[in-house]
Amino acid sequence: MGAHDGAEYDCVVDQSGSGDYERIQAAIDDAKSFPPERIRILVTGGVYEEKVTVPAWNPEISLVGAPGEDVLITHDDHFDGVGRGRNSTFHTYTLKVRGNGFRARNLTVENDAGPDAGQAVALHVDADGVAFRDCRFLGNQDTVYVAGEGARQRFSECYIEGTTDFVFGSATAFFEDCTIHSKADSYITAAATPRDQPFGFVFADCTLTAAPDVSAAYLGRPWRDYAHVAFLRTEMGNHIRAEGWDNWSRPAAEETTTFAEYDSRGPGADGERVAWADRLSETAAKRYTAENVVGSVRRPADQWYVGGE
Repeated sequence: MGAHDGAEYDCVVDQSGSGDYERIQAAIDDAKSFPPERIRILVTGGVYEEKVTVPAWNPEISLVGAPGEDVLITHDDHFDGVGRGRNSTFHTYTLKVRGNGFRARNLTVENDAGPDAGQAVALHVDADGVAFRDCRFLGNQDTVYVAGEGARQRFSECYIEGTTDFVFGSATAFFEDCTIHSKADSYITAAATPRDQPFGFVFADCTLTAAPDVSAAYLGRPWRDYAHVAFLRTEMGNHIRAEGWDNWSRPAAEETTTFAEYDSRGPGADGERVAWADRLSETAAKRYTAENVVGSVRRPADQWYVGGE
């Protein structure tokens, strides 16, 4: 094991060759399958041009960017480029996480395909008990795919940018103190919450920002029936449309979808929302806590030291 700034790591990824590996995927590939204890991987600063996968047989991995250094994982796959038929979107990821219990901190994950490339995923998460802190996710359409029926995922103090449906999927995902940045007049979320899942996407104490030329973004639209999205105590810029939500040209979805807000703030909170969206009461909003939404995924802030848990 090696130490860095007082924290212990199982291995170090360093492009210069001074660590144990020069590529992130090499460190993950060499990690013990189904380990008895968490495996902590430190990544030193630099641009890592690679497509990274954390397999299901590699749970309990912490991937941590060195403190004070910029770590960028970037790739440019996109829908037309991968050529995998109608489901090509799901092959475009830069980072794909399937190992339960994954933790990440101080990383930037980017899909660099460009604004005209169509669907191009930066982060694809299909695992339970996953948490990201102080991370940045950069892309355009479909930047962050949170997947897995029953999977619980948590994002704390993260930055997510995109154009269309740039937070989408069927997982239960809790976003706290995050900045959500719209790069086009389009839709922020596209949830596909399963019918029997009590929560979908919850944004708590977040900030919604936009590029200077963006003036008409929706909070979300239902990718599938029973989509569930809630914004609590969120600062909304004036780029958010007064109606707030869209039914994706499916009026029937209005009967099953739960789109809700509580104590929205800022110029984007003004205006008359669609009649089928909910304005939560204080009592109803109390259901949307991190403990209720993601349960055991919650970790106290003082456990998010740079070395993981």
